[in-house]
Amino acid sequence: MAWWIRAGSNITKLAIKRRTISQSIPYAIRKTISSPQNQYFHSSTFKSSPPVPRSVPLSRLTDSFLDGTSSVYLEELQRAWEEDPNSVDESWDNFFRNFVGQAPTSPGISGQTIQESMRLLLLVRSYQVNGHMKAKLDPLNLENREIPEDLELALYGFDEADLDREFFLGVWRMSGFLSENRPVQTLRTILTRLEQAYCGNIGYEYMHIADRDKCNWLREKIETPVPTHYNRDRRLVMLDRLIWSSQFENFLATKWTAAKRFGLEGGETLIPGMKELIDRSADLGVESIVIGMPHRGRLNVLGNVVRKPLRQIFSEFSSGTKPVDEIGLYTGTGDVKYHLGTSYDRATRGGKRIHLSLVANPSHLEAVDPVVIGKTRAKQYYSNDLDRTKNMGILLHGDGSFAGQGVVYETLHLSGLPNYTTGGTIHIVVNNQVAFTTDPRSGRSSQYCTDVAKALDAPIFHVNGDDLEAVVHVCELAAEWRQVFHCDVVVDIVCYRRFGHNEIDEPSFTQPKMYKVIRNHESALDIYQKKLLESSEIANEDIDRIHKKISAILNEEFIASKDYVPKKRDWLSAYWSGFKSPEQLSRIRNTGVKPDILKNVGKAITTLPENFNAHRAINKIFKDRSQMIENEEGIDWAVAEALAFATLLVEGNHVRLSGQDVERGTFSHRHAVVHDQETGEKYCPLDHVTMNQNEEMFTVSNSSLSEFAVLGFELGYSMENPNALVIWEAQFGDFANGAQVIFDQFYSSGEAKWLRQTGLVVLLPHGYDGQGPEHSSARLERYLQMSDDHPYVIPEMDPTLRKQIQECNWQIVNVTTPANYFHVLRRQLHREFRKPLIVMAPKNLLRHKECKSNLSEFDDNKGHPGFDKQGTKFKRLIKDKNNHSDLEEGIRRLVLCSGKIYYELDEERNKVDGDGKELAICRVEQLSPFPYDVIQRELNRYPNAEIVWCQEEPMNMGAYSYVAPRLWTAMRDIGRGEMEDIKYVGRGPSAATATGFYQVHVKEQTGLIQNALKPDPISTNIMC
Repeated sequence: MAWWIRAGSNITKLAIKRRTISQSIPYAIRKTISSPQNQYFHSSTFKSSPPVPRSVPLSRLTDSFLDGTSSVYLEELQRAWEEDPNSVDESWDNFFRNFVGQAPTSPGISGQTIQESMRLLLLVRSYQVNGHMKAKLDPLNLENREIPEDLELALYGFDEADLDREFFLGVWRMSGFLSENRPVQTLRTILTRLEQAYCGNIGYEYMHIADRDKCNWLREKIETPVPTHYNRDRRLVMLDRLIWSSQFENFLATKWTAAKRFGLEGGETLIPGMKELIDRSADLGVESIVIGMPHRGRLNVLGNVVRKPLRQIFSEFSSGTKPVDEIGLYTGTGDVKYHLGTSYDRATRGGKRIHLSLVANPSHLEAVDPVVIGKTRAKQYYSNDLDRTKNMGILLHGDGSFAGQGVVYETLHLSGLPNYTTGGTIHIVVNNQVAFTTDPRSGRSSQYCTDVAKALDAPIFHVNGDDLEAVVHVCELAAEWRQVFHCDVVVDIVCYRRFGHNEIDEPSFTQPKMYKVIRNHESALDIYQKKLLESSEIANEDIDRIHKKISAILNEEFIASKDYVPKKRDWLSAYWSGFKSPEQLSRIRNTGVKPDILKNVGKAITTLPENFNAHRAINKIFKDRSQMIENEEGIDWAVAEALAFATLLVEGNHVRLSGQDVERGTFSHRHAVVHDQETGEKYCPLDHVTMNQNEEMFTVSNSSLSEFAVLGFELGYSMENPNALVIWEAQFGDFANGAQVIFDQFYSSGEAKWLRQTGLVVLLPHGYDGQGPEHSSARLERYLQMSDDHPYVIPEMDPTLRKQIQECNWQIVNVTTPANYFHVLRRQLHREFRKPLIVMAPKNLLRHKECKSNLSEFDDNKGHPGFDKQGTKFKRLIKDKNNHSDLEEGIRRLVLCSGKIYYELDEERNKVDGDGKELAICRVEQLSPFPYDVIQRELNRYPNAEIVWCQEEPMNMGAYSYVAPRLWTAMRDIGRGEMEDIKYVGRGPSAATATGFYQVHVKEQTGLIQNALKPDPISTNIMC
């Protein structure tokens, strides 16, 4: 293709003539402009007719397009023709006769010159590139688009006299109109078919794709000799589906006139289009589809595409969604009906069965996009779908949000990354041509709302939403593209919104002209029924019969909805069978591991291959790690984490860790992937923990520089199967605010709103060590503020009856020992429910000389020092290191803290109270839900101690605001004082999280440490 593209500039310099009769040509009747996309035409024009070149040997031609293989190919053809004209195709015979001046006397391609051939090739290419600009996409016909000049026939030196001349267009290794096997055609026939293919009710954008095979594949599909035609049976199916789509909306509007439903009126062809897409995908091998979409049309998709029972939808309109009381049935807070998801198996038109999942979504348009992609990728892993053809994602978008929401691009950008790709997603834009009240000219800078997808080389099919068959055609084409090329594709259904953003809005306030047209505009159903009647293929009786059938079913379902009783919720997929709801008691399990397993996996994770040329510093790190395992002491943070991963892998669980720079670790501590310094080869020790380990069973992957999309992806991944430890790590904890929508709308509240559990772990590096405002705080206070455990009510804390973690929305920990980190990670899987876990991950503790654990603290043996120190499970609170008795009346101060500040407090205490007779320091490892029982245990241990909460964060940040009322509740319950008896020691309130001046940081940190342990009583809060 490239050689004739390069020809453009040379040919036009030689031969293009702008004719004054252009207005008389039927193919150039619209207003024309010079297209900014035109890179190959110059403005040179000629006063006379194009010159006819003299006959010269091909080998002497100097045109730039005749370089490389193309000139050799033509030379070989010419030599064969000179020896025997019958040895080449008739079209090439005519070409060479014309070229050497032996033009035939019969009509045909008489006089076709090289220049004319090139100009004709450029004309075809202009339609391929810019034909969509002339396509009739707007069903309201409000868009007054200017047509590019390069679609004007006269630009190429042709006039009406040329329309009935025959031309040959064959080009080597091209498809469609330019294929060598296409017959000689008149210019009129060529132009007519070009107009039909590129300027009808479908506008194709694909020439931005650099891959020749992909473009040729599309040309074969688009530039067919004749337009696509559906037979009577297919048309009846499409009509039936369109009537279902239309009558469903009409029925809801009639029964619930004042209810918000975000109907699909104006875009009803989406439903038959989606159903045909799903049918075609199933025929091509897809077995499961995950769907994400905004609220417009969601109820229609639920009822008609996914096939949620209509009586259930109608019941939700009439009486809400809360099920009847039933033991163990958790109903949560619920959500509005147009946010809910569901999943069903349905039969396809081709007789296949396919599983459809519609993911629940908040009102934050596009936030669900990465969640769908992550869930799809997980399905591919668990079904061993290595070629990614059995599981697929479909994302529906609005035109305003597709262009305006940054997460769209973040999600698109994941599509080609090795550990995030799903083999292509089909995007469908329901293009209302208005976003709520904002016109496109105010909502985007690009020509189309879909232009962002061009960055991916994704083909884009714009289609007039009033043309049902065109919508179906591009949806089927999208399904085929995805299965053939395993990459994204976009369908842009240009339609309209018959009512406002919701049914009680008045859209004429802001779009009066548009809604004046809409009020008088026929529906897509009326348009299609007329088309079928005019074709005489379908009679009025056929149409009436379908209407009556659907109307009867809708009324039957409505009557049944009045007695509909919601059934006990099938929690999730089959993988979640047996998992407990928050109202069902789950027993507490130990998380220790047998010593021999720890030693075996410890050897695997600390050993590099013999001939592997690791960096010398890496070799030392792994040698030190091997010594830790061998000596069973000095286990640091990275080794503890690797041991947690490895032991879970041995138990048959999937482990996935992703985020920015997680393979090495932001702080160069993890080294989960090691690079050969000579060959660049990678080695991951955790891929070799078990024999013949699946290469994806442990996945650690550096992500793109995205928080929103990557966290959403991992959330979706974690929701598919509970038997996986899925972790997202922020580069620094405060960077997580780039994904705040996921935290707020999905992670913290998804179980309450949509009854969907997740065990996703989020690691947020946190700690004050003088790195300034953006690298100190993970904003712990934000997550604690969203915790839903009651600050003034102590729940049941008996270990045999405790459901505290089950009943809260998530867990937040600030862990201080490698062993406790090991146990909290393993605890995520060793329980009968799943709950989000946020870890304030350390920075300087990664290498702190005191932050070490013995291997015995990881095992499951009882009765040894390691067990006495750690036990066999996660410790929500770590008591004072001095092994105080159950009653220590001489201790004058109990300092409660969380995180790495403990080590600084302990270092200072060693100076002022070396024997630990006056001061006690306890670490609250689990902040939420609040560990009332162990807090009260320590309060009772030190009955005479003043109580101090010490933190390094400012007073309006960190854990203080969360801890204080809960600590007071614990004190009040055992008669230990009032709120004012809790003394605060830490930084004062601040707008910024930390100072940017290192000397100031040191002064503040030293001051709060010393004040927390000073000998005098603390009479008031101390702010440093």
